[in-house]
Amino acid sequence: MDIEKLKERILRLIPDAQLEENKQFVSFVIPTVNFHSLLENLKSSEDTAMDFLFCLSGVDMGKELMVVYHLSSIKHGHEIVLKVKTADRENPAVDTISDLFKSAEFHEREVYDMFGIRFNNHPDMRRIFLDENWKGFPCRKDYVDEINIIEL
Repeated sequence: MDIEKLKERILRLIPDAQLEENKQFVSFVIPTVNFHSLLENLKSSEDTAMDFLFCLSGVDMGKELMVVYHLSSIKHGHEIVLKVKTADRENPAVDTISDLFKSAEFHEREVYDMFGIRFNNHPDMRRIFLDENWKGFPCRKDYVDEINIIEL
């Protein structure tokens, strides 16, 4: 499947997806409610075979928090970026994909630790770098550290 057909497939499966194109990757902003089922479909379908999660990261967009997933198909050689946003800064959450990609288990813990985004149904949702008693999430734009005087 070429990248044009892949774009058509995603837009057919998730009509609300927002297509973004740049020089390196084709990316989509996917509604959170559809994300897990879309990824499951893209991984299990023979013609897409998105079988490699090579990056998962959090982003603070100001009003929204976002999780960005870089995926590729080893078999077909195509790559895409999927993004999921949450406007809830108090209790941000998206569904885990650790049931689809084992490597996501640690990446999701890192995003939780640094941004406070929880992953629903994650098997071990706890901090991975910082102490359990740490207050706040250091990669958020509104984070203030009075002791270490970190300001962004």
